Amino acid sequence: MTSLTSPLGRVLIIAGSDSGGGAGVQADLKTVMALGGYGATAITAVTVQNTLGVTGVHPIPVDIVQAQARAVLSDIGADAIKTGMLGDVAMVEAVAALLDEAAPIPAVIDPVMIAKGGASLLASDAVDAVRSLMVPRAALLTPNAPEAHALTGLVVESLDDQRRAGTALLQLGARAVLMKGGHVAGDRVIDLLLTPTGETVFETDRQDTRHTHGTGCTLASACAVGLAQGLPLDAAVAHAWAYVQEAMASAPGLGQGHGPLDHGWTLRA
Repeated sequence: MTSLTSPLGRVLIIAGSDSGGGAGVQADLKTVMALGGYGATAITAVTVQNTLGVTGVHPIPVDIVQAQARAVLSDIGADAIKTGMLGDVAMVEAVAALLDEAAPIPAVIDPVMIAKGGASLLASDAVDAVRSLMVPRAALLTPNAPEAHALTGLVVESLDDQRRAGTALLQLGARAVLMKGGHVAGDRVIDLLLTPTGETVFETDRQDTRHTHGTGCTLASACAVGLAQGLPLDAAVAHAWAYVQEAMASAPGLGQGHGPLDHGWTLRA
């Protein structure tokens, strides 16, 4: 299911749609394009949401999700795959099977569980499936603190906690883990990239902004396009991290709640 690498960097995005455009597939596509890649999609769910929260979720049938992905892979191909909202056990199982079919294309797994506004985007009984089926298939896993806690059972409230949880996720089979620190209290935000050979710290002052909707989706997609374009893992993550920081800083100020980022800032730079 692979073909010659495109200089653009082709990313297949398997995730849910966000009607507000700030997260999900919409944020993923904007990110991939802004960073010079080519994005294609297999949509797992249609959500009803805006900056104030999620008010409805319509799952797409599993066979249709699989058909979307196979249609893309058999024709356009992909240099990286990014997964986001999966929803339930059946979808997790189906996407894990797709990743096996697409091997050795690297997968960036964002274990989406809860929307920014607090709505659940993953059934409680699907956490075990994500742990056993998605984590071992991750070239890069990008959990925030609550997601890491759900997957490992470890409390994540400090940098040392991030390190312990990330190490546990490596032991579960992920080839690399980017432990995001946005949910960890403090004036500084620290993201920690862990691999079996070492760690890299990304640290910055916490931005005083309500415009954080879709930061996780955006970061994972930015990492995926970097890998798709042939960057080494640490360089892909560093580039993605810097992209998200500026996208937050230049957010357009839309909405009444958790506002979207400025995904297109690179096009004006």
